[in-house]
Amino acid sequence: MYLSSTRAADTARVAAGSPPDTSRGGRRAARRVSGTVVALGLVSLVTDASAEMVTAILPLYLMYGLGLGFLQLGALDALYTGATALLRLAGGHVADRLGRPKAVAVAGYGLSALTKLGLPAVGGSLSGLSSVIAVDRAGKGIRTAPRDALISLSTPVEDLGRAFGVHRALDTAGALLGPLLGFAIITAIPGGYDVVFSTSFCLAAIGVLILVFFVTQPRTLVSRATVSVRAGLAAATAPELRRLILAAALLGLVTVGDMFLYFSVQRTAGLPPAILPLLPLGTALTFMLAAIPFGRLADRIGRWKLFLLGHGLLLAAYLLIAADAEGRLVAAAVLLLHGLFYAASDGVLMAYAGPLIPAPLRATGMAVVQTAQALARAAGALAFGAMAAWVQPTLTFALFAGALAAAIAAGAWLCRQQVTR
Repeated sequence: MYLSSTRAADTARVAAGSPPDTSRGGRRAARRVSGTVVALGLVSLVTDASAEMVTAILPLYLMYGLGLGFLQLGALDALYTGATALLRLAGGHVADRLGRPKAVAVAGYGLSALTKLGLPAVGGSLSGLSSVIAVDRAGKGIRTAPRDALISLSTPVEDLGRAFGVHRALDTAGALLGPLLGFAIITAIPGGYDVVFSTSFCLAAIGVLILVFFVTQPRTLVSRATVSVRAGLAAATAPELRRLILAAALLGLVTVGDMFLYFSVQRTAGLPPAILPLLPLGTALTFMLAAIPFGRLADRIGRWKLFLLGHGLLLAAYLLIAADAEGRLVAAAVLLLHGLFYAASDGVLMAYAGPLIPAPLRATGMAVVQTAQALARAAGALAFGAMAAWVQPTLTFALFAGALAAAIAAGAWLCRQQVTR
């Protein structure tokens, strides 16, 4: 009788788009992360390693190689951040409409992999390089929401923080490995950029193969008739999700782009320009080590609460930069806070948003949240670049710190009834 009732309960959960209940057996099963989540983490690991091999030196190249100023850097950072926004919506909607998030994710990862073959072809052409990067960002935009929907639909609600923490830790391991591998190749083969590009393509192709052969799409019953643009917009305008989107956008608007932070750390800490490409490794290492513990903490204390606390850590990093303190300890402290911010916010936001969205519209709803955040961050990068072009960057960080403090308070007020989730 017990087996029959629990099997019926699992069937009902699957029909609703939720994973089967894994709380039996002393909840040991619920403590495990599904094979789908681990496989998706490995896909992200090799894909990020592939991408970061190429992009690690961009800030150094743009600022010191091309001599761009803060205004131009802000425009490029805004383009880089916001280029995927609308494509995230398209990728999420198509994944829900077809009921095949895995297939849409494969298309996105495959598109990004193919761009690695285009890098040697464009040579030193800035317009060609920009076009290749734009296509790569398009692939990222298409795949992100379906991938996060796969994670959400493969995991019990009570363990979503842990699952996203595992995925983000593996993802960030790739971001840490990529620059190291790229520098190792260039050191061993001076001028061997074609070798870097070829290696990048091979890694990206491996990621696609892992996704195709080792990721299992959850069994969900999707009524395609209900997966329309109107249904997606209706889900996105539900009161709880609407407040979340507004709060995430406000916080994204006052989040300074990573390139600005690394460049400011390098200058205020008195570090040589050659160290600039290595600064993201400090953030990535912290993110990788903290992602899983923070994911578990989010499941215990409330995901929105941890999300806001993460922005409090970012606020502390801004204040250190605004203080114009010098020294390597200051640089290390900023990078530590920056990495902890990502660990407390990136996957945690998706873990919080997932249960607020009906299963048949999970990818679409997640794409709406991601798009609002991405567009806000793009606008914030452009605003920061414009301000820093007229006043000292340290003063701009101080102004953004004040705005971030106000946004944190607004986020706590907007979602004041949801902090325990």
